[in-house]
Amino acid sequence: MEELEKLKGDKKLPFKVLFCRTLTYLKPEWVKFLLAGLMILINVGLDVILPLFLGQITNTLSETMTRSDINYIVILSVSYLAICLINQVFLYFESMLLQHAGQNIIYNLRMQVFVHIENMSQNQFDEMPVGSLVTRVASYTQSMSDLFTNVLVNIIRNVLTVVGVYAIMIFLSPVLALILSIFVAIVFVTSFVFGKIVGKIFRNERKYISDLNTYLNENLSGMKLTQIFNQEKYKEYEFIEKNEALRKARYKVVVAFGIYRPFITLLYTASIAVILYMGIKIGLPAGDIVAFYLYLSKFFNPIQNLADQLNNLQKALTASERLFNLLDVEPEVRDKKDAIEIDHFEGKIEFRNVWFAYKPNEWILKDVSFVIEPKQTAAFVGATGAGKTTILGLIVRNYEIQKGQILIDDIDISNIKIDSLRNAIGQMLQDVFLFSGTIKSNIALNDDSYSDDDVLEVCKYVNADSFINKLEKGINEEVIERGENFSQGQRQLLSFARTVLHKPQILILDEATANIDTETEVLIQESLEKIKNIGTMLVVAHRLSTIQHADIIICLQHGEIIERGNHQELLKNKGYYYKLYQLQFEER
Repeated sequence: MEELEKLKGDKKLPFKVLFCRTLTYLKPEWVKFLLAGLMILINVGLDVILPLFLGQITNTLSETMTRSDINYIVILSVSYLAICLINQVFLYFESMLLQHAGQNIIYNLRMQVFVHIENMSQNQFDEMPVGSLVTRVASYTQSMSDLFTNVLVNIIRNVLTVVGVYAIMIFLSPVLALILSIFVAIVFVTSFVFGKIVGKIFRNERKYISDLNTYLNENLSGMKLTQIFNQEKYKEYEFIEKNEALRKARYKVVVAFGIYRPFITLLYTASIAVILYMGIKIGLPAGDIVAFYLYLSKFFNPIQNLADQLNNLQKALTASERLFNLLDVEPEVRDKKDAIEIDHFEGKIEFRNVWFAYKPNEWILKDVSFVIEPKQTAAFVGATGAGKTTILGLIVRNYEIQKGQILIDDIDISNIKIDSLRNAIGQMLQDVFLFSGTIKSNIALNDDSYSDDDVLEVCKYVNADSFINKLEKGINEEVIERGENFSQGQRQLLSFARTVLHKPQILILDEATANIDTETEVLIQESLEKIKNIGTMLVVAHRLSTIQHADIIICLQHGEIIERGNHQELLKNKGYYYKLYQLQFEER
């Protein structure tokens, strides 16, 4: 569980490791970044020399200008305009290259994160807030996009500008450049301290954003329950608490920048006054003083921009840190290197002395053993928490057992590729999940290999056509989020159609008829009778009427098998099953 703890706590990675790991994503697009880097170099070089033109124009201006002086000023002015235009052209191509490369990187990163989440184990999802995962996939990848297309580039540009401008300042006047270095030292020390403070603030801000998104995701999904129990005010107070924590974190950012930016501006203003005074005192030409003044702006603006970019860099690195924490979570259920593909199962299922616990030493299943022959129908009954659903989850490897073996057709399922295993098993769960789209897209799961006729045929097979034919658009009827425009029974029939369409050799029904009306239950029972001979069927049901005709009924209590046999045999034993039967039927 160590990896999950990393995700919860978002382990802080060393800056060097974090930065180097982030830069590895540049490799596939290194040519574009190299070309953009060359354009930045040219762009900065041209931008840095522009004030020299204005300085020369100022030095040339006088009351006794000759014709050649005027021509010289015109040439300098035209050259100044030409360089500005060329600069903008380079800036355009540089921007297009960076955006194209950056979007490719983020597309691949977003896919990497999504696929990684898909491959995680079910027990890991049980402990991960959905809102946090959504934030990482959507929001944090966008922050990294800014890193590649904006932040790093501007940091490089600003650093080159500062170096280039200071070099020319030394050329114009070493004395003034030396005086300026005092202001530069103060700026860099201030920026360093600022960066340290803001980095900590942004880590907290990201945490509060994730917490807020997690809270919203959970409570918007459960809004119906909140309203039923009149808990709106209580939820408002909870939201206020999380919203206030985020507001305070962002306010600290505002305060930090509110102090830093005016201080840098104050240094800039003070440097102008000192440079003008010293320039006049040491007798610099007017043009050189003008150039020096313009260079001061070009010098301090990049430094102030560097602080903003360091702020954005901290945001991006904090986002990448959380993404890497997620990517470092290893799926607990994985294929072995020598795992095999299975094209078809006969359907024999065997548990050999299986022990399983979600948490260490809290056993849900204790030394469970049974055999289900191909095409048999097996039912599991028992009180809530007895381990019925757990058995079904273990068969499809949602979780890994701690001890024992689970075999299908005498092959240990840990030696079978997970995709191959799950392709052969169809599942109908109590809580049916439907995606936004159409009835057809939900049944076929967007697999274009299934035609409308295929979908219509399977709907008729499971009796779902009883309500689909009444819809205006039939199988093309829109399904809203989670299928809320259909009843529980209708959603269950659609789930059944989806399962049967994919032709499973093993069918799992986990309380599939628990929350539906009697009429729909009859329709499902008729459908179940049709597919009994297609493959092995495993059923969990509290309604004993749905499992009376099962070939084998296994009774569980506290994770152990206490009875097994068919309906009639278990009634004759007058044990646990007999008591359940009496409760459900004889007391009516």
